[in-house]
Amino acid sequence: MKVRTYAIVFLFVLALAGCRNRNKEAVPEPEPELPAIGFFQDRFIADTTTVHDGENITALFHRLGVPGDSTFRLVSLCDTVFDVRKLRAGKQVVAYYPDSARTAPGYIVYVNDRVRSTVFQCRDSLAIWIYDKPVETERKILDVTIHSSLWSDLAHAGYPAMLIASLESIFEWTVNFFGLQEGDRFRAIYDQKSVDGEPFEISMIHFGLFDSGSTRKAAIRFDQGDGGNKYWDENGESMKKAFLKAPLQFSRISSRFSYARKHPVTGKVRPHTAVDYAAPTGTPVRALGDGTVTLCGWDPTGGGNRIRIKHAGGYETCYMHLSKFGSGIRSGVRVAQGQVIGYVGATGTATGPHLDFRVWKNGTPVNPLKIISPPAEPLKDENLDSLKVLYGKYMEELE
Repeated sequence: MKVRTYAIVFLFVLALAGCRNRNKEAVPEPEPELPAIGFFQDRFIADTTTVHDGENITALFHRLGVPGDSTFRLVSLCDTVFDVRKLRAGKQVVAYYPDSARTAPGYIVYVNDRVRSTVFQCRDSLAIWIYDKPVETERKILDVTIHSSLWSDLAHAGYPAMLIASLESIFEWTVNFFGLQEGDRFRAIYDQKSVDGEPFEISMIHFGLFDSGSTRKAAIRFDQGDGGNKYWDENGESMKKAFLKAPLQFSRISSRFSYARKHPVTGKVRPHTAVDYAAPTGTPVRALGDGTVTLCGWDPTGGGNRIRIKHAGGYETCYMHLSKFGSGIRSGVRVAQGQVIGYVGATGTATGPHLDFRVWKNGTPVNPLKIISPPAEPLKDENLDSLKVLYGKYMEELE
């Protein structure tokens, strides 16, 4: 009797447990939250392609398998989200198909740039939306010592090459990037933006410091709110000067200022009151400072395509062997500092593409690498104390 009672109790417990398990199985799992892109990419088969030359959005959708009526409706929805005229050949496109037949995509993602994509929902309720990848902004410190060149030393130290352009734009009035010496040191505090762990933009350089022997040059970002210059040294002098240090970027000096140079073509020894910058044909050439073009045309004495500009303070600059002139550049026009006035070439008497660059002061040739350029308007007096506090803070952060 007792055994039978135990058996009944045991069966009852098993039945109760079974009911509980069945109840658990009956509760559906909650649907996971949609990812930021707006659909579950891992539930589809992805095919990656690019926009073909001459292909418009209708042709693209047709090639990817979107039905004609859906294409028409999607294009009509583009007006408020995506400008179909900005569809560019070579841009990446990813089509997501629900099965291996790949007959009609569920979604199409057009990659606008590193951050932004346009998502097209191609079935059920048609829709279009923008997806921006999350951008991470990091405050970072650069510290590099020159051994060969800024390009190679930054790359060797693991810094993104885009830092060079940012540093050059700040120090281009005060540092001769073509005359860097071994042991020179650059330091900077900057913000770097990354997507998917890859840097894509240097959003701001807060502070820069250049040391060369006993010389130190600091650049402090300080916005006075007047829309003008943003970088100053620790004494409130503008980093911007009347003249750039060089009329082009990222090249090398192939010949320096001299009164006794052997000409590479004629072989004669004669003065070369210029600096030659070797650079690829088509490299943009910039006006060293504000001024008026006095000559723009062919130089019959061997200079090829030549531009001459008159500046304030008795200065004149000349740019020779150009492959072509910049848009709108002609005698009599005003040009601004940094404006592209022409492009490197090898016209006239030249052994290869380079820029022959000359400077005169009151009619006398001067070495372009030794111009002492006056600064622009200094920082307002009421902001000087705040600038000095910021300088001290940045120096502490670097140290």
